[in-house]
Amino acid sequence: MEAEMDFSSINWLAVVACVVVSMISGGLWFGPKTFFPAWWKAIGKTEKDTPGGDNMAVMWGGTVLASFVQAVSMAIMVNYMGKSSGGATLASGAMAGFMLWFGFVAATRLTNELFAGQSKAWVLEPGSHFINFILFGAILGAWH
Repeated sequence: MEAEMDFSSINWLAVVACVVVSMISGGLWFGPKTFFPAWWKAIGKTEKDTPGGDNMAVMWGGTVLASFVQAVSMAIMVNYMGKSSGGATLASGAMAGFMLWFGFVAATRLTNELFAGQSKAWVLEPGSHFINFILFGAILGAWH
């Protein structure tokens, strides 16, 4: 099996759906009634501090761009990993999302947090990505 990035196999509508899902799940995860207050405190911020600083357009633009890059990368991986098992499915996509999150996001974030001394934030930040990566994989696996 030859390794190649096949952008023609990407379902771009599914990628857009993943970006929308990530904005919704991120809003729920880091909402004022859910984990935002605990996360804000864990990273050393106070009520006086403003999320995103002075440039909200850059913050939200970067967030949407990052989600798009993650969804495209996930689509390539789900399609590639699905080739070895007869095709991507919702279950294989969700498993690919989990493994990519576990192997790259969780492990990298843990290392960063251990060196930064902010281990309380580690549980909250990768948790949002955990949900997104599994949802991305499931969407892209089911809708290819």
